Amino acid sequence: MYLITGGCGFIGSHIAEELVKNGEKVIIFDNLSSGKKENIAHLNDKVKFIKGDIRNKKKLEDIMKEVDYIFHEAALVSVVESIKNPLKNNEININGTLNILETARKNGVKKVVMASSAAVYGDDSGLPKKESMKLKPISPYAVSKTVLEYYGKLYNELYNLNTVSLRYFNVYGPRQDPGSPYSGVISIFTNEFKKKNPAVKIYGDGEQTRDFIYIKDVVAANMLAMEKRSMNGKVYNVATGKEHSLHNLLHIMEEHTSKEVNIRYEKTRKGDIKKSVADIQKIKEKEFVPEFNLKKGLKKYFNSLGII
Repeated sequence: MYLITGGCGFIGSHIAEELVKNGEKVIIFDNLSSGKKENIAHLNDKVKFIKGDIRNKKKLEDIMKEVDYIFHEAALVSVVESIKNPLKNNEININGTLNILETARKNGVKKVVMASSAAVYGDDSGLPKKESMKLKPISPYAVSKTVLEYYGKLYNELYNLNTVSLRYFNVYGPRQDPGSPYSGVISIFTNEFKKKNPAVKIYGDGEQTRDFIYIKDVVAANMLAMEKRSMNGKVYNVATGKEHSLHNLLHIMEEHTSKEVNIRYEKTRKGDIKKSVADIQKIKEKEFVPEFNLKKGLKKYFNSLGII
């Protein structure tokens, strides 16, 4: 039995879909604060949904009795929100993660694959981002993901609970909520390209770069991490290893849709990182090969939304 925390969210729902496709039994645990039940509507009769919060240890203890494997995706995922409310961020992302690991350990769960983030690298100007780099978190959110990784490693070493932490870079694809204040830039821009005359807001000069990874590749990395024993106790970048500026991203979107975008530039936001690209050699050695480059991924995404 697989448990997906945050399984009604963007990434969690895609992991659920893949597990169901593979004939696995799945429990989805979500408090629906940012996840949506419609994200798993097509899986309704194939998964067990439990409404609950990872801060509720008692509820987790009850569920863990039937769980063998966990994909831990539940989190407060907004950097901005974490800066406004560091205590809430701590309760969900640190205490909640600890609840997952502790209840998993006590109930003999075989493995926990956890969602970390490229945010742990902070504003270190060294590129590409390597797992061996010194971490420099610059937001409460990034601190919480750093702590998640350390706890994962500790539980692996101290308690023999198999764990893997995956540092997601900029994930995009179907079911990412463009209306959310902490949604990925691609889903926000994509929402504009549904319109006849798209207009976007860019914080900064548009030359900031990101390593964008399509959701299907993120799911593949999660499946790999769950399957391979040699990945236990370690941390891996999950990205494409390719750097794209926001201007370049918009150019590809314009090409796909034959539309011209109007750009409004705003002041850079606090906590935003200027440049980011991953070194993915470590996970490639575990046979991870991203299937989608940005052009191909955007085409599939736009097709799924009927934009092209």
